[in-house]
Amino acid sequence: MNTDRISRLEAKVAGLKESMPAHSLKPGMMAELEKLEEQLQTERKRLGKVSFNSYAIVACGTLSPELNYLKRDGFLDAKKILFTRPGRHENYRELESSLIKQIRKGKEYAENIIVVYGGKYCYVNSNDPCRSIDDVIAEQGRGIYRINASHCVDMLAGRNERDAIARGKGESACWLTPGWLMFRNQVYEDRDKGFAVENFPAHKYTEGAIVLDGIGFFDSYSVEHAEEVLDFSDWMGLPVKAHKISLNRFKNLLLDIVKHHQ
Repeated sequence: MNTDRISRLEAKVAGLKESMPAHSLKPGMMAELEKLEEQLQTERKRLGKVSFNSYAIVACGTLSPELNYLKRDGFLDAKKILFTRPGRHENYRELESSLIKQIRKGKEYAENIIVVYGGKYCYVNSNDPCRSIDDVIAEQGRGIYRINASHCVDMLAGRNERDAIARGKGESACWLTPGWLMFRNQVYEDRDKGFAVENFPAHKYTEGAIVLDGIGFFDSYSVEHAEEVLDFSDWMGLPVKAHKISLNRFKNLLLDIVKHHQ
């Protein structure tokens, strides 16, 4: 069956990528990888499975856990996945500079780019409020497409799903992704307790902080880094818990881009 062949090819591609040295890459290994990826793309087309082989992905580092998971799982076969530093949404100058740099780098690997950044909350230019992240992307040329979501949490679970998770109280939960917890020192860089009190009022977030866990992350992390999680919870002034989700919404948002531009 084609699905079995696809699984075998995905395993071979993943294994070969894993064995590649960081330096002194042998030409034969790259040729073998390109051959396997071409075979994989052909089989996916036969089965009607969408391939990301003609794309590079540029994403906020906060979503690196999910994107790397999808890569290991064989769903993402993008030519390259590049990340910006997590939590730059409050520093629009650094974010814009880093985003442009990574898009240009991505163009060295693929003609098309998928930008995994939200449209509403991920880029706020205080100097020019009318300037959006889509303006920044449009200035970089053709073949660059942004995922259709307002922010990273929205990529993992839409408003209705979040409302269901919080038993009808979606607006009363402070939603997090694994990356917000893993990279909290970068996301909340130089933020003191006063910032937390102002931004995470307990009377507003009566459901606490909920980590949307689509990668089986929180159970082991909360044990291995128990003190850090407790410190983070104490700093926020909110209990931190997780809710397991699928990555189907995220996968479909990525697929929509490729399908729309085939």
